[in-house]
Amino acid sequence: MQGWEIPKHNLCPPIPGRVDYIHYLADLLANSLGGSLSKNSPVRCIDVGVGANCVYPLVGVSEYAWSFVGSDIEAASLQSAERILAANPHLQANITLRLQGDKKAIFKGIVQANERFELSMCNPPFHRSAADAQKGSQRKQTNLKANAKNKSKLNFGGQSNELWCPGGELSFIKNMVAESQQFSQQVLWFTSLVSKEANLRAIYQALKQAKVSQYETIKMGQGNKVSRFVAWSYHSPAQQKQWLASS
Repeated sequence: MQGWEIPKHNLCPPIPGRVDYIHYLADLLANSLGGSLSKNSPVRCIDVGVGANCVYPLVGVSEYAWSFVGSDIEAASLQSAERILAANPHLQANITLRLQGDKKAIFKGIVQANERFELSMCNPPFHRSAADAQKGSQRKQTNLKANAKNKSKLNFGGQSNELWCPGGELSFIKNMVAESQQFSQQVLWFTSLVSKEANLRAIYQALKQAKVSQYETIKMGQGNKVSRFVAWSYHSPAQQKQWLASS
């Protein structure tokens, strides 16, 4: 990978966890297919909030030769991602970047009428506000017995839209579920990371209200860290298999 540099104040992702998400998505598709998924299978994926680092598309293309549409509400983040792609021309053909002009929308304006995607993925902003992010950082530092003089600083980087949004992660994912109904025939599996396990119950309720055909939570682990993502589909298992078999 050449030229993987991101602006100083943007989020720097923990790579092992990001790679896990991609691998578990491949497993999700394999299960839908009822067998193994070839590394060269024609899979298209939407990365909601691709960010300045463009990490999910870079990993997905390198590992599985998938194609990606990466969306973001920040033009500066997309410019950074474009610079990374320019330094890696062998990956450019499989990655398209699109600016989301409506900060209240997720798929609208990004998914075009004639497009179909096997997957969508997202690492949503998990805090409700800058103050909430600050409190979370201080709790982590206290748990790590950090030096008291550093407690006023965030222990992670990231711009506001990367770290917080009104209502936090739960509100963001519920909005995503609601909007996903309009694209139910264009996306096979919708997915999103969920940082707070306590949010799962409300997310399940939203999925039931949306009348999805199937949903599940998939747990991932790296060392002592446990993470998870929720996946949902409006297609029955038979329809999922038919979709993938005909791709």
